[in-house]
Amino acid sequence: MTLRVIEHRAAPDAVATEQLILPFERRCKSRLRTRLASGEECGLFIERGSVLRGGDKLLANDGTVIEVVAAPEALMEASSDNALALARVAYHLGNRHVAIQILSGSLRFASDHVLGEMVRGLGLPVNEIEAPFEPETGAYGSHGGHGGHAHPHGHSADGEGRGPRIHDHFAAR
Repeated sequence: MTLRVIEHRAAPDAVATEQLILPFERRCKSRLRTRLASGEECGLFIERGSVLRGGDKLLANDGTVIEVVAAPEALMEASSDNALALARVAYHLGNRHVAIQILSGSLRFASDHVLGEMVRGLGLPVNEIEAPFEPETGAYGSHGGHGGHAHPHGHSADGEGRGPRIHDHFAAR
């Protein structure tokens, strides 16, 4: 049996017959050996610097359309009606290069007890949850509606100025 290879994105309206369920950290990799939801092994070889988002469609070498599904993962969620308090927490998390998902009235980030205590110290309650994680790619991200376009000053997953990067700690794992 040959390994199914995924090298291209499919049209957003393409009908998927397979799913690729991955946590955020693995959706940041452009080279990956993994398994589809059906259990079939596959190889992912997409443009370096790409970040896959839940709902993205991929095209395998055999013509199969595969939908990316953001896997539930351990997260922390800080919530508040106070926009200034949320902005302050977002600033401090961003200053630590932490990927955050911004929602109306709340912020989500990967579960980390030290960060949770920091956020509590800034005055916001923190709840541990399990949910899909779709953090912001930043102002220079190039995919998924969470940013603009790639830029050439070295902030990229491949270190060569191409594509989005959440930050180094995802690429280093």
